[in-house]
Amino acid sequence: MTTEPIDLRSDTVTVPSDEMRQAMAAAEVGDDVYGEDPTVNRLQAELAERLGKEAGLFMASGTMSNQVALKTHTQPGDEVICHRWSHIFNFEGGAGPAMSGVSFNLVDGDYGVITAEQVEAVIRPDSIHYPTTALINLENTHNKAGGTIFPLGEIRNIRKVADHYGLPMHLDGARLFNAVVATGVEAHQWAEPFDSISTCLSKGLGAPVGSVLLGSKEFIEKALYVRKRFGGAMRQVGVLAAAGLFALENNIDRLADDHANAGRLAEGVNEIEGFSVDLNGVHTNIIMIDVTGTGMTEEAVRGRLAERGVLLNTFGRGFLRAVTHLNVSADEIEKALEVFERIAESG
Repeated sequence: MTTEPIDLRSDTVTVPSDEMRQAMAAAEVGDDVYGEDPTVNRLQAELAERLGKEAGLFMASGTMSNQVALKTHTQPGDEVICHRWSHIFNFEGGAGPAMSGVSFNLVDGDYGVITAEQVEAVIRPDSIHYPTTALINLENTHNKAGGTIFPLGEIRNIRKVADHYGLPMHLDGARLFNAVVATGVEAHQWAEPFDSISTCLSKGLGAPVGSVLLGSKEFIEKALYVRKRFGGAMRQVGVLAAAGLFALENNIDRLADDHANAGRLAEGVNEIEGFSVDLNGVHTNIIMIDVTGTGMTEEAVRGRLAERGVLLNTFGRGFLRAVTHLNVSADEIEKALEVFERIAESG
């Protein structure tokens, strides 16, 4: 009998539950390009209400949602301020320059957090010699920093700077509901300082596909045109939107289980010789594991784990990344720790 691997590569590997599949099969659909898919319309309205925005727009992916937002906010030649580790810069295939003609002004900061002072310091003066600063992009939770939560107080301080300079702000909130569950701060409070927000349904919430871009009615009307240009206009897509609605109704509170499993994994791995985890950086469901103490490369350690049925992703700089999700149980976390221990013992 073949044992299924413990897949900690990402929370994107989740598969729909039987109940979610039933909701998808029963979805009422129409042509979304005409605005006639009732399930898509419900999903967009539901998320807009939860995040305190006027309107939403269903997208195929978080990358599409972020990039449509970039294109809608900017003009070719503009510059976007973001953290050096931001997903929108590092993990979206160079789409910002390629699709929107923008450049990025990269700011360093601990745990994926940049400050209002840092942001203000890199806003370009009005001069023909410089690109125009057009947008501030923040990420919450922050993927490359290890699922860390961007403090709401600092977001509000950055908003004051943005208002002073007349700049819009976009939130890459792919895992925003992880921040909601971890802090108890409501989604609309996290979203309030931003002009646009992208949030994913296909990560910890367990839907197979989809993200939603949110903002004012005027912004979403412009984004609708951009989505069409990017090839994102879909037809009877309510079968996918139904999965998103099911996720919102059933899979938010249970994110706390993923956080507990991540905490247990992080603490356990940190106690094993050769491995280390910065426990101060474990806020939600992502763990960055430093493997340099093993004397092996991250790729070699990843391979040994995979041979024993535990899947992680390499993350460069001597790190592996583990992500907990609804398809990984507490018992499987204990089994994964046993595998880490065996690798440490074998050297």
